[in-house]
Amino acid sequence: MKNIILENKLVLKIRKNITWKLFIVTAVVFTVFISSTLVFQSLFFGKFYINQKKNYLENKVQKFQQIYNKTKDDDKITDLMRNFEENNNSKIVIMDDNGKIKFITNYNSRTYDAIRVKIINNVIIEWSMNSNLLNEMKKENKPVTVVTDMTINGTKNILSAVPDRKKKEIIFAITSLQPVDEASLVIKDFYVYFYIGAIVLIIILSLVYTNMVSKPLVKINSTAKKMASLNFSEKCNVETEDEIGNLANTLNFLSDNLDNALTSLKEANKKLEYDIERERKIEKTRKSFVNAISHELKTPINLIGGYAEGLKDGVFDSDKKDYYIDIIIDESKKMADLVTDMLNLSHLESGVFKLSKEEFFIDKLIYSVIKRFAVIIENKNINLKTNILSNIKVYADWDMIEQVINNFLTNAIRYTEIGGDIIFSTKKMNDKIIISVENTGKSIPEYEISKIWSNFYRIDKSRNRKFGGTGLGLAIVKNILTLHKCKYGVKNTENGVKFYFEMNII
Repeated sequence: MKNIILENKLVLKIRKNITWKLFIVTAVVFTVFISSTLVFQSLFFGKFYINQKKNYLENKVQKFQQIYNKTKDDDKITDLMRNFEENNNSKIVIMDDNGKIKFITNYNSRTYDAIRVKIINNVIIEWSMNSNLLNEMKKENKPVTVVTDMTINGTKNILSAVPDRKKKEIIFAITSLQPVDEASLVIKDFYVYFYIGAIVLIIILSLVYTNMVSKPLVKINSTAKKMASLNFSEKCNVETEDEIGNLANTLNFLSDNLDNALTSLKEANKKLEYDIERERKIEKTRKSFVNAISHELKTPINLIGGYAEGLKDGVFDSDKKDYYIDIIIDESKKMADLVTDMLNLSHLESGVFKLSKEEFFIDKLIYSVIKRFAVIIENKNINLKTNILSNIKVYADWDMIEQVINNFLTNAIRYTEIGGDIIFSTKKMNDKIIISVENTGKSIPEYEISKIWSNFYRIDKSRNRKFGGTGLGLAIVKNILTLHKCKYGVKNTENGVKFYFEMNII
């Protein structure tokens, strides 16, 4: 029972482990290959050996024929035949078309040469009597190579006959065929040792190969598991330039993309949270905005309603009617201004407002605004000081920038006491122009500087009716300058307050 459990665990381990799979497959493939080679050698080596010997002798005889045909001297022919016999361990005989020996070397010193010549004669007789092989060979002029049945000392011989139609001769060569069985047995003994060594080598090479292939795959699998756990810190360092290396690079590329995608998703989630929070703040601001509008409209509506009813009922004296009518007109104008500012602010904050930009000289725009307020400045006995650079060209929306300058100057006039100073100046700094409006008077508390750009925010709540305005002017200015991508701000000076903004010079 324990053995079965261990076997099942081993099989399960092999199935789940690519290293073991590669090792077993590689070892089995090479073992089958070596075994097949041994079987193939045992079955076909003898035939292959004989065929090679026959082709070798036939080729040698054909080459001898070519040299022989070029040799005219009989002594040289004899020497040529003797060299052939010594080099190829064979016997060569040249016969004429009638079967008579024309050239033969002296074979008295070697008795088996006589036997070889006898074998040649017997083959010629056999071919002549029992088959048409000799006639066909002469007719086709093609060589014939066979293994003879006659033996010398138990060894068969190979006979090769090469005809020459022009000379009407046949060159016969015979050589002994060493025992194939003996050679096969020697090779089989050799292959036993070779097989053992090959199996050992296969195991070693399989381990090396398996480690080469499986190690990067295991590394890739480890990295992929961490990626599945959304951990993209580990990279798959496989330096090969093959498919596995490409797979590792692709995995690293995928890891980077997923990391970037998740990072983007997290950032988008944060942005979504921010947008949700922003929507909540907008909703809160909307409620505050509605409350502020209600408060701003309540007073003029009540005044207009009260004075209108008084006029209708004839409560007021005739000499005061014009005064109260002027109050109704003035409050109506304030309501109209408030509605206009609210529409402008809503339009600017909608995100669909398009600036109508053009090139113009900023100094001309400034002087046109100052000229419009000249009477008011003079009536309030304000000293207006200007330090404005000439011919400074900018690219912006004339009407929007005019509204900004108009608002800054209006605020300066509103908060400058009688006999105070307003300093309107421009200053060039690199490729920018800084436009500033400074007025003498009370400074802004530091904790309120960042709040003055908000809707309906007033610094002096007790004097909001006295100084007029809708409380939306600076909020409109902020949106206009933001659309122009201009820096802006406000700061306290030694004498009062300075509002400023920057523009690019073209």
